[in-house]
Amino acid sequence: MEDNRRIPMEKAGRIIRRSIYTFLQNYQYFTSIAALLAFPFSVSILLSQAIVPSSTSLLPTIYYRLQNLFHAAGFPLSSEFFTILNLKLSQTISSSIFTLPFTLTFFLFAKASIIQALNHHKPSSPPSFFSFISIFNPLLLTYICNSILIISANATAFCLLFLSFNFLEGFGFYSRNNVLLLSAAGVVLYSVLLANALIISNLSLVLSGTERSSGYLALLKACVMIRGRTSTALSLALPVNLALAGIEALFQYRIVRASHRGQTPSSLMALEGMLIAYLYSIFLVLDTIATCIFFKSCKTSSCIDQEGKCAYKIEIADEDNVGYVSLKVSQELP
Repeated sequence: MEDNRRIPMEKAGRIIRRSIYTFLQNYQYFTSIAALLAFPFSVSILLSQAIVPSSTSLLPTIYYRLQNLFHAAGFPLSSEFFTILNLKLSQTISSSIFTLPFTLTFFLFAKASIIQALNHHKPSSPPSFFSFISIFNPLLLTYICNSILIISANATAFCLLFLSFNFLEGFGFYSRNNVLLLSAAGVVLYSVLLANALIISNLSLVLSGTERSSGYLALLKACVMIRGRTSTALSLALPVNLALAGIEALFQYRIVRASHRGQTPSSLMALEGMLIAYLYSIFLVLDTIATCIFFKSCKTSSCIDQEGKCAYKIEIADEDNVGYVSLKVSQELP
């Protein structure tokens, strides 16, 4: 049993090593075209961390609207969990609005360039601009569906929390300890739902660019492909997201903190900010490469039941590109 728990981590480690090897093998392409395409998006993300908190209208408006919504739903606003959640949601929504034009253009073009290069197996010879255009529309439609999925995951978590807190109040179990316990359980539930939605969204973008499936069909295929590999996907996403969070913290410490102290912006500070944004772009490229390799590894996957008696090969086929998903399952003897 202990060995089975270690298998996902070992698979994630191999995928990370292959991703780094692929990046270093073709570093000229990935550090030039792909990273520079993602550079404006990275700048917008980092700048939003500085501009959104000091906004005089957008952030406070979203914060108080969410606070009124939580209050109307019966959530205990005195709970520290909902105070932090409200603040983080407000910042995320405000930052998403600020970066939306860059996300729908530069970010998706960067994704398209990496996916197209890895599909051709020759990243050293850059794909043409028209090849980016050919997979941009599927990526755009899939990204819109991903946004709906993430909103649905948040709504599901809030609905379950709403029912739980009203259950406590309705049956007389409402107390400080019960609220604290339920808030802790809500943190776990919310994190699990959002993490699964994010990894499915990330995988569906790669699937959309590789197989030209778009929208809900790409999401459906990603849900089937991720089955039995959720822990591996989470292990892949964790290091990259920690690195991106560290880069955002570095930008806050080196650039935003200096400006708040009244330090006059200089060319050296601007250059340092650009280098931090470029480093952010590099990790976005590595994340996309890792997702592409993970997609290829689970396109045809073997799923063994818990007792180890049966094995299945699951293949996903889109027949004639008409939106029909066929699951071909073949049973094999152990």
